[in-house]
Amino acid sequence: MGENGVPTIDLHQFPGQYEKLRKTCVDWGCFRLVNHNISLSLMADMKMVVRSLLDLPSDVKKRNIDVIAGSGYMAPSKVNPLYEALGLYDMGSSEAVETFCSQLDATPYQREIIGMYAKAIHEAAKDIAQKLAECMGLSGDLFEKWICQFRINKYNFTPETIGSSGVQIHTDSGFLTILQDDENVGGLEVMNPSGVFVAADPAPGTLLVNLGDMATAWSNGRLRNVQHRVQCKEATIRISIASFLLGPKEEVEAPPELVDSEHPRLYVPFTYEDYRKLRLTTKLQAGEALELKRIQS
Repeated sequence: MGENGVPTIDLHQFPGQYEKLRKTCVDWGCFRLVNHNISLSLMADMKMVVRSLLDLPSDVKKRNIDVIAGSGYMAPSKVNPLYEALGLYDMGSSEAVETFCSQLDATPYQREIIGMYAKAIHEAAKDIAQKLAECMGLSGDLFEKWICQFRINKYNFTPETIGSSGVQIHTDSGFLTILQDDENVGGLEVMNPSGVFVAADPAPGTLLVNLGDMATAWSNGRLRNVQHRVQCKEATIRISIASFLLGPKEEVEAPPELVDSEHPRLYVPFTYEDYRKLRLTTKLQAGEALELKRIQS
């Protein structure tokens, strides 16, 4: 258990961590990952690249267009005026990585780092998802073809914005998120099992993992899609890298092993892309859109 309450999962301690992983994902829906396989030098290099890309002129950043709804450049908005982001959809595709880099006139060095990071994080996301499936009694290569996306985030905090919201309360729409947070600037808060927001303060060299709406649907309601937010704590720029294992290209539905008389099927099958559109059109950003996919008894 971390100092702030967010549980810690140690990748070096598997298979001994399976039950802790299952309980953590049921109760909390998030954990801090230690002893992962992403090198600290790659994390540091990627953070430098990300900062330089987010400092590009607006007309260049706007070339980062959507592949699916909401996957490209996000400019500051009325809802989140302090926040902007760039997005790479389908990190597992070398062609998609190249397109993203070309949109932003990335240098050869930046392209190399982005490509290395995308590959490493994509493999890490599939590994964590596989361990999560195994701790629930499932086997087989379940996540190999699932789409993975990253979003690089910038928060423009000023003295006037201290105490305000950097990003509104939300759940993530995908299956799981791996966050490389800003090691120098806090502000991320997650809702604990008691329904209280607690700080998920940065811990250098670690990654924060949280589960989204697709995990709740896929697990037939067992796994928690954790609500979280970003609060402005100090007048500075905050940079983070969020990588999302979104879901399969086809429809997501709970595996038969997770459906029985005590756990009847809760949700109709649906695709991630359709669900993403539903969240955007309804503006239901904190997991409520899942209720619209619930099977009516």
